[in-house]
Amino acid sequence: MTIVQDVEARGMHHCETTALGVLLRHEGLDLSEPMLFGLGSGLSFVYWDGKGMPFPFLGGRVKPFELTRNLTARLGLTLTVEETTSPRKAWANVAAPIDAGRPVGLQLDSYHLDYFRSKVHFGGHVVAMYGYDEHDVHLVDTDQQGGAVRASRAGLALARAERGPMTARNRSFTITRPAHPLPWQDQIVPAIRSCAESFLAAPIANLGHRGIGKAGRQVPGWLARAGEPRRDLPQAALLMEKGGTGGGLFRVLYRDFLDECAQLISDDHLRAGHRLYSEAASLWTEVSSLIAKAGESGDVGLLERAGAILHDLARIEGDAMRELCQVARS
Repeated sequence: MTIVQDVEARGMHHCETTALGVLLRHEGLDLSEPMLFGLGSGLSFVYWDGKGMPFPFLGGRVKPFELTRNLTARLGLTLTVEETTSPRKAWANVAAPIDAGRPVGLQLDSYHLDYFRSKVHFGGHVVAMYGYDEHDVHLVDTDQQGGAVRASRAGLALARAERGPMTARNRSFTITRPAHPLPWQDQIVPAIRSCAESFLAAPIANLGHRGIGKAGRQVPGWLARAGEPRRDLPQAALLMEKGGTGGGLFRVLYRDFLDECAQLISDDHLRAGHRLYSEAASLWTEVSSLIAKAGESGDVGLLERAGAILHDLARIEGDAMRELCQVARS
């Protein structure tokens, strides 16, 4: 058995920040999950209802692995990424750093992981790996999935090689902190502004605050859109509130990030953004509750209420991001 020593196998709310936390703590940098999420400019929104999809998807974060790229670039860390179509090379790419005493991040499809109780394909899942033996691997996943867990090497190979939406070709990555790292506190304002500007300048109407407005128009029709409303709507609500989002479709994490920032930086625009995202986080939780109840009861009026709140959320988040664009400009 090969195990990386001094790994703190701490599961958090979100998979990518959980893996980043493991890798960065091993490099001597211990940041809270909201700070990891915020410094990586992780907040976003997408309303996705593509061809062949059984039901629409509401996403509250940037696309998989973008948070990792944002965070490491912003903090001046060395991100080494490996991808391959070869199963043999894929294993070598993770075994070598672990043999050398360094944990590895993996992007994979959670469907094939033995410990996952919910068997749904999701190719954007991220875990940290810190050990292996002849049959199993030692992983760190979210707290919801058990934190420190074991999975079979066969299942891991299938998960890493799966093809489909949001998947990567056996992607693995390591992070190295330089001898003289950039002070992470200096990167708070650039991270806040970058996230806000991207959110407001989203190129299509499915994204950002315009995407939330579109969701407000579409959600009232979800009972008719659903193949099995009693299954599809509660499942969508569960993903928004409990599916690794930290609550409120990642808005709780971002609210807490802004709260931490406001303790370090005195800025009226930052305080206004925090207040607005505190309101938004509670409203998103209310939306998810209404969607779940609508699926269980068949009451379209609940979806109409959810749609009205989503229109309010489009305005609130737009206002919040306009405030956050102005942080430390005056």
